Amino acid sequence: MPSSEGDMTQYHRRNCNRRSRESWPVSTLWGFKWLECASHTSGRDLSVCFATRLACCRAALSLVEPHVFLIHAQARTSILSDCYNGKPRNIPEGFFPPTPRTAIRPYSVKKNRADTSPSRDDTESIVIRSKTRSPQRKRKPTYSSDNKFNLPAQEDWVAAFPTAGTTFSNRVFLRNLQSAALVADAFVPTGSKDKVIVEAFPGPGVLTRALMALPKERIRKIIVLEHLEPYLEFLRPLQAVDPRVHVLPLDGYSWNSYQKLESDGHLNDIDILPWDQSHPHLHFIAHLPTSVYGEQLIAQFLRLIPDGGWLFQYGRVPMSYVMHDWLWERVSASTESLNRCKLSVIAQAVSSFAQPLSPEALLPCDQHFWPSSVVPGHRATPMTAVTMDPSERQLIEKGMLDKWDYCLRKLFVLKSKKLERAIGCVMTSSTWHLVPPPCFPTLQIPLSLLTTLARADVLKLVRKMEVTDWAAVVRAFDAWPFAPEDLLITESFSREG
Repeated sequence: MPSSEGDMTQYHRRNCNRRSRESWPVSTLWGFKWLECASHTSGRDLSVCFATRLACCRAALSLVEPHVFLIHAQARTSILSDCYNGKPRNIPEGFFPPTPRTAIRPYSVKKNRADTSPSRDDTESIVIRSKTRSPQRKRKPTYSSDNKFNLPAQEDWVAAFPTAGTTFSNRVFLRNLQSAALVADAFVPTGSKDKVIVEAFPGPGVLTRALMALPKERIRKIIVLEHLEPYLEFLRPLQAVDPRVHVLPLDGYSWNSYQKLESDGHLNDIDILPWDQSHPHLHFIAHLPTSVYGEQLIAQFLRLIPDGGWLFQYGRVPMSYVMHDWLWERVSASTESLNRCKLSVIAQAVSSFAQPLSPEALLPCDQHFWPSSVVPGHRATPMTAVTMDPSERQLIEKGMLDKWDYCLRKLFVLKSKKLERAIGCVMTSSTWHLVPPPCFPTLQIPLSLLTTLARADVLKLVRKMEVTDWAAVVRAFDAWPFAPEDLLITESFSREG
């Protein structure tokens, strides 16, 4: 090895190429200039500068040279670490061995026409480590079976039913046949007869199979709405086995799906019954998604009850859900619960609900629902079974839903204030003939509305108001002569015309 700057330059010139400097490619001259400048670095071992700069300019040299200079793995690691840490270290003799036969094949590069390739004997090959290849991704397991009527074994569910992405990760459904049998018997109990079940979001159909296993006099037809192909593969064989089952590739979240359900005649055999009796034949069942879409869906269904829309055009159709326990807490929240919200008020104003099955029967959730915590990146989701029946006496009268929405949204912004202070954000006007009512020490309202509003307890906090209190407030708002016609909250939304 050279011991001085001059010797190093001569060493490099002699071993790299015996031609004159003028005949070398520009990139090579640039590399040598870099080496010569680096050799003047004070406080650094000359051999380290030589090896380090040689490692850095190899890419430029390899673009025009017919061979590839490779640096040994150990050399590359130690040299770069010394360079970055500023700790020079003497490089031992023979640190750069000749290229072995197992070296990586040189890159294919176009030769410079003005150059001729130097022989391998004239050039000392330097071995480097190639780019390490990233480890191959583990292939996802796949599941194939000729018999899709039978569900796969539990250990094969990871391969059979995808869980990645919001489309699948929010779809939680029963996986245990025994617990599905308990849920099915709770939803369609003894005494039911000739029911037509509309089931949405069934997944691969564990609950569907449990409904099929019930005594046949209970269920006359099962209409299954599912749009995801991995689940449809296990649902279509059911209709081939049982003529009561009709599998439709429709999304239970889309309103068009239910319109198509009617237009195709699947509900032609359903009688329209008066509101004073619960419909004995039509029943809606669903696994609600655990995302915000699940809450939006049940909120929309509940809002259709007062005006008799959707399935409620046939009467008081009961609904049964397998839902997230957090959603159940919001729906059933009492006036003493911090979870009470607009959904709680609407649900309690239009329906009665209960848990037909003990929540402990579906715990631990890992044993009853999919996806479970065995799936990487997933956490077991506690679910509960709920049945809702539309109320015979509706506190939300027909055509009043928009006004309920307006009052709820306005007042729940001030849910921690008393009604006597918060009511001003709903009913205020400078054109009123104002009188100071004794029950409102800090607010003046029209005298004509006192008799209507007096039925509401104005000393309650907004979030602790009963459903009857809300009904009284909405009736007072409806009787207010200056009530706005456009009940949208913000100015960013406006109605046409």
